[in-house]
Amino acid sequence: MQNDIALFSELCDELFREELNKPVAKPIPTSELYNKLDLSLNANGIVDEDLKNTLKQIIKSTPKTASRSFFNQLFGGRISKATLGDLLAVMLNNSMYTYKVAGPQVGIEKQVIKNICALAGYSANSDGTLAPGGSMSNMMALIMARDYKNESIRALGLSSKMILYTSSASHYSISKNAALIGIGRDQVRQVNTNDKGEMLIEHLDKLIEKDINSGYEPFFVNATAGTTVLGAFDDIEALSEICKKYNLWLHVDGAYCGGVIFSKTYRHLINGLEHSDSFSVNAHKMMGTPLSCSIIVTQHKAQLHHSFSNEADYLYQTDGDDFNLGKTSLQCGRRNDALKLWTLWKSIGTLGIEQIVDKQFKMAQIARTYINQNKDYTLYSFDNSISVCFNYKDIPASELCTALYENSDLMVGFGKFNNQEFVRMVTINSLLEEEDILAFFATLESHVVEKMLNMNAS
Repeated sequence: MQNDIALFSELCDELFREELNKPVAKPIPTSELYNKLDLSLNANGIVDEDLKNTLKQIIKSTPKTASRSFFNQLFGGRISKATLGDLLAVMLNNSMYTYKVAGPQVGIEKQVIKNICALAGYSANSDGTLAPGGSMSNMMALIMARDYKNESIRALGLSSKMILYTSSASHYSISKNAALIGIGRDQVRQVNTNDKGEMLIEHLDKLIEKDINSGYEPFFVNATAGTTVLGAFDDIEALSEICKKYNLWLHVDGAYCGGVIFSKTYRHLINGLEHSDSFSVNAHKMMGTPLSCSIIVTQHKAQLHHSFSNEADYLYQTDGDDFNLGKTSLQCGRRNDALKLWTLWKSIGTLGIEQIVDKQFKMAQIARTYINQNKDYTLYSFDNSISVCFNYKDIPASELCTALYENSDLMVGFGKFNNQEFVRMVTINSLLEEEDILAFFATLESHVVEKMLNMNAS
């Protein structure tokens, strides 16, 4: 093991050099992948030196999500204390279903959940768990809401057409999960949005009334704290009033930007969160932990247990339900995803995480200011968002982003809203500074100039 730890350290050094010298890896076309890299699995293994060389080649070709040129996805960067916690979780290798096999790691997860509940404004009787990604957090919210509406469903299955509501700008997992839990995609109502991607309350009200009059059973409203494309926040206060009116479960999908619970400056974006029934947030996004660290909390502790507990005498042999976390989890065997957030939180405090969150908005504002001061750019996003959406010189966004990627210049994606395509620059990368934002635009512009020169020369 000591030899492999030494090898791991050497491979980390290789990764750090690559991130510094080649922050955007040269992509390998899928048609060439198995010819360029030896990914084969054979009857006989290879010696350590050959394995090390193979791993180094894989590292060179893998996208560098912790480089300062990574603006592509809703995560990025690397915070050392959080990484330390994740590495320690791997070495300890505890499964989080019982206190007997996880010991104090259960206490760590419970403390994280307790503090998230408090930041959300939930009561002391709230609870939660960690799920393998934001999509599964949303699924757990749906299951709890379904069972809360009709307790017999767990045993008897669905007996009526249950309807759920989410904005047309929300995450695709809502419709996907509706299919997976037996509700059905056709029972998902897409609520219209305004120009920012915020759910229109009036349209939601009309849809609910129509479904009730049709004899259907509305049960769930999904609000989004940070839509995937524009980073918009639904009006939770207004939605909570609608949900009270019709006795519906209100879930807030804060996978992307729910981290604003840490920020005194931006907490207003989720005003009314304390009136929701459940709330999910991904620490591997705004809080900068390694993937994955997805948290779901609810005001209904008993419902969490009711929807996900199942007796297993061979497993739950000591301690009470509160410390046997398998009783409130979607999974049985489950890795320790809480430790990485705990080591980060313990080391820098709530105020330190607040600084991480606030900095992302600062970087986004620097980007918007640059765009607004340059006539070659068109801005599509708005203040209080860390998704900076724009076009440059009327160049198709998909064409520009793909060229930057294939040329190993930048990792940035494109998105669409209201049939408008644009570059979507995400400033969630925890390593970004002002010079990195300005370097992004300089690189983009020089790429376009170089391409134009090449076209003229040919």
